[in-house]
Amino acid sequence: MIQLTVGSEAPAFSLLDHTGVPRAIDQGSKTILFFYPAAFTPGCTGEVCDFRDRTDRLAAAGYQLFGISPDPVEKLADFAAEYELPYPLLSDEDHAVADAYGAWGVKKNYGKEYVGLIRSTIAVGENGKVIAAWYNVKATGHAERVTVELLGGS
Repeated sequence: MIQLTVGSEAPAFSLLDHTGVPRAIDQGSKTILFFYPAAFTPGCTGEVCDFRDRTDRLAAAGYQLFGISPDPVEKLADFAAEYELPYPLLSDEDHAVADAYGAWGVKKNYGKEYVGLIRSTIAVGENGKVIAAWYNVKATGHAERVTVELLGGS
């Protein structure tokens, strides 16, 4: 598994969002992509809600926010509606984008190894290059860490 580093070119992609609209990184915009394993699980629900609660602050700093998981569009639509998420959730069912961003690989859980989505967040600058990358993060507190490290303050 290859992980992106600061200065790497962000891989191009197009994925359907929870409303069925194709989405991609816009050149000229700052973007935060956070990869999470599965909608409606406790950790992922907490993480998407933590990002939801920081969306206004991130948007005010010029960031667009995308949550990406291997869930199908229909499940993401239900998830976004239930938690009133103001940003797009993108469906990466074949995990091609997660793989390209280094967020798919071997994981360990309770002593067992398996392949799956590695909770990760990538921030991309207006020039399409990675400005920050966090891999194998914990759901709790991660959105705050991203916000503080990108914007400063608390």
